[in-house]
Amino acid sequence: MLPSTAVTIGAFDGVHLGHAALVAAARDAVGDRGRVVALCFEPHPMAVLRPDAAPARLSTFRQRSRWLRDAGADEVIPLEPSDSLLGKSPRSFLEWVVAEYACTEIVEGPDFRFGRDRAGSIETLRELAPTLGYRAIEVDAVHGTLTDGSVVKISSSIVRWLVNAGRVRDAARLLGHPYVVCGPVVRGDGRGGADLGIPTANLDPCQALPADGIYIGLALGPDGRRYPAAVSVGTKPTFGENPRVCEAHLIGHDPQTDEYGWTLRLEFHDWLRDQIAFDGIEQLVAQMHRDVARVREAFEAPVPAEHHEHTDRRHRADDERVSLQRHG
Repeated sequence: MLPSTAVTIGAFDGVHLGHAALVAAARDAVGDRGRVVALCFEPHPMAVLRPDAAPARLSTFRQRSRWLRDAGADEVIPLEPSDSLLGKSPRSFLEWVVAEYACTEIVEGPDFRFGRDRAGSIETLRELAPTLGYRAIEVDAVHGTLTDGSVVKISSSIVRWLVNAGRVRDAARLLGHPYVVCGPVVRGDGRGGADLGIPTANLDPCQALPADGIYIGLALGPDGRRYPAAVSVGTKPTFGENPRVCEAHLIGHDPQTDEYGWTLRLEFHDWLRDQIAFDGIEQLVAQMHRDVARVREAFEAPVPAEHHEHTDRRHRADDERVSLQRHG
C-alpha cells in the first residue's frame, strides 16, 4: 500500500503561523511515513488576475519553500497561476489536483477559495471529497496576540498591514519569525553612511519594506556571519527629496571587503524612531551614532527565549550563503 499524500494549497506569503498549522495538520493526517506537499502559487494569483491590485510580496519563493519545509512539508511545488489553471471550475481544479499529485487528503483553512472566480470554498472541498476520493481536512483559523493586547486572526493581509505600519515586532508575533527582506547590495547615491563615518549596505529589496523609520535589525553578511544592524528605511529627508531606500549599517562588519553585488538578508526586529529631517549634518551624524548604540544595547541584552525558538526553527538553513534571484 502506497503511503498517503496530503496536499495543502495557497500563496503562503510570509509563511505565518496559520500556514504552519496547515502543514502540521497535513503531517498529522499522513504520519511520518506519508508525504506532505505544499502547492505554492508563484507569483500570487492576483498578479495575473488584477496586476494593479496585486499585494506587495512578503517573501520570495525560495524563502517560502525553506519555511514550509521547516514546518514539515516534504515537497514545495510552485504553481504558476496561468489563465488555464485559474480558469478551471472548482470541480475541475480539484480533479486536476487529485490526478496530478495522487493526494488522499487536502488540508485547508476556513477561508480557502479556489477555482474560476474564486467560486470554490471549504464547503465545496468537503462536498466533492467522497466523489473525487480524498479526505477534506479543515484547520481552524489561528489567532495571535499583538503587543497592545489585541487578538487578531492571522493572515498574510494583516501581516502585510503591520509591516506597512512599521509594526515589525507585531508582524513577527504572527509570522513566528522576524520579518525578513532580501536582495542584492547596490551602489547608493553617494550621500550614504560611508561619507558620514557610518558605512551602510544599500539593499535593493525583493519584498515590501516596512514604513519609513529607523529599525533594530539583524543582518547576514557576505561572510555568512550575523551582524546587529541599524537599518534606515525612507527618503533621507535631511538631504531633501530623494527616492525611498533601505540602508543597513552592519555593526562589526568591514564594508571594504565586499562592497556590492552580494546578497543581504535583513531581519527587522524592532522600530527605533521616525526618520526626520535634521537641521544639519552634524546633528544627523550624532543621532546615527545614538541609533547604533541603541542597536548594540538591544543585542547585548538577554535574548527572549521565543527569539531563540524562532531563529532555530525557521531560519537554521539561512546560515548558508545562497545566491538570490530577484523574483524567486
